[in-house]
Amino acid sequence: MSGFVLRRLAQSVLLLLIVLTVTFALLHLAPGDPLARYDHPDISPEAAASMRRALGLDRPLLEQYVRWMGSFLRGDFGVSLRYMRPVRDLLAESIPNTLVLTATALVLHLAAGVSLGMLSAAKRRSALDRANTIAALFVYSIPSFWLALMMILVFSLKLGVLPSSHMQSIDAGDLSGAALALDRLRHLVLPAFVLGLASAASTARYMRGSMMDVLGEDYIRTARAKGLTEARVFWKHAFRNAAAPLVTITGLSLPFLLGGAVVTETIFSWPGMGRLAVDAIHARDYPVVLAVNFAVAVLVIAGNLLADVAYGLLDPRITYSRASGAR
Repeated sequence: MSGFVLRRLAQSVLLLLIVLTVTFALLHLAPGDPLARYDHPDISPEAAASMRRALGLDRPLLEQYVRWMGSFLRGDFGVSLRYMRPVRDLLAESIPNTLVLTATALVLHLAAGVSLGMLSAAKRRSALDRANTIAALFVYSIPSFWLALMMILVFSLKLGVLPSSHMQSIDAGDLSGAALALDRLRHLVLPAFVLGLASAASTARYMRGSMMDVLGEDYIRTARAKGLTEARVFWKHAFRNAAAPLVTITGLSLPFLLGGAVVTETIFSWPGMGRLAVDAIHARDYPVVLAVNFAVAVLVIAGNLLADVAYGLLDPRITYSRASGAR
């Protein structure tokens, strides 16, 4: 196991370097100038050139890449071209907000997906099973931005029971304790629901199929032949074996949740990495875009690595080959 983890860590470092290099190249191949906003008659060409030299944008592209990569490896993400603030401070403000949103959506999608999948498996080929199947396919096919707008239209504009944007109310500074927590929870409901719903639909279908496969195994028939109750067979024998792959599903869900957070945070004005990345792309804020991609890549790779390790610990039949690094 330790050898597998070390190999994966080495692969992860290489993958991070590739992600950063590709992102750097794509940003500089895109048309536009990050200092175009300073093109103003009141700003002299000499001042604009001085600013370009100070930011290192007058250097050859290869030299910019080498200098930028060196500072990145030292933990220096540079200064935002839009906010004129250290990128490290912007990430420190946005990453916790994104983690709160994605963690809540992950809990929601696992709870709803596993529950509906097991319910369909227990009532297989029934009207309830068919209704769950149709509903899951319908929800999975809905674009997240359309669902977000419909949620805002219904629950914010029509019913007025939930806020439509931001992480807290304007007057949240006057709140404290339970009142502040409740206010933030109300703001969290809609974006977390939108972000976790589509994933819950796919997990429900996967859980149903996994339970159906396990319920057809010989040891399930043996447990029933011994006179065990159907509930005991279903929960103790079938569920424990069908739920083990959910660890992998959880790890694989992280990239989709972080990717979906870009759209969700933008629509709901949630102050996280997704919204920060969109604003930075529009402003061609190179340091922020590169730093956000780095942070997302680290979270995705770490999630997948933890899922692989946890899967091996939960299922003793899983072995890690030293030669191939495969399970």
